[in-house]
Amino acid sequence: MSGSKSSDGSFARAASLPPDSQATARAAHPLGLTVHTLPEAGDAVATAQRARHGRWKMLGVLAICAAPVIASYFTYYVIRPEGRRNYGELIDPQRTVPDLTATTPDGAPVPLASLKGQWLLVSVAGGDCDAQCQKHLYLQRQLRESLGKEKDRLDWVWLVNDGAAVPDALAPALQKATVLRVDGAALNAWLAPAEGHQQAEHLYVVDPMGNWMMRFPAAMDASGAAKAKRDLERLLRASSSWDEAGRPGKP
Repeated sequence: MSGSKSSDGSFARAASLPPDSQATARAAHPLGLTVHTLPEAGDAVATAQRARHGRWKMLGVLAICAAPVIASYFTYYVIRPEGRRNYGELIDPQRTVPDLTATTPDGAPVPLASLKGQWLLVSVAGGDCDAQCQKHLYLQRQLRESLGKEKDRLDWVWLVNDGAAVPDALAPALQKATVLRVDGAALNAWLAPAEGHQQAEHLYVVDPMGNWMMRFPAAMDASGAAKAKRDLERLLRASSSWDEAGRPGKP
């Protein structure tokens, strides 16, 4: 107690001195200066907490930005709709577009892999295009148009699997179609029909990576076309975060 009183008395005497003398007195008591100049432990803790909070905030922003891409891939490749929800049959494992050279109707060579970059709705038939072929071409065009603003993400493709000439009368209806002639035997290694059916009886769906991933049933009617449209809409919706209209590098 005596030490406390002595200290209090010293500070009291210092307070009654003139300003110059007070400065000298403060210099004689370094403890007073030390109390005011030491950093507070709470400030260091708060700084560390702010740094951690900033890092977590940055990670949260990155996670939010990446979430749509991750979710679309997870939905498309992992949580695929059950077969009972699909009209089309999912192909597992998927088959990648082969390294083939096709030709345009005027004979120009085109790599079949150039079709990558867009969703494809594909039909296969001989060049003379019988009634079934014409029905498929009509359904392909109608299905694409029914997608509204998303239609530019889907190309409709007719792969001609023989050497027969395409009738001139079909030219007006094929203005928005992609028509390529491909060796039929080589094409069989990529697109396959359901058991008991022929390749030309189906419509096939190929994703933008060039993977054949769905086959619609043979003899598709108007009711089936409505179900096929729902399948296409689901596929386009699931891939909307990573797929855009048009092929990379092309306008």
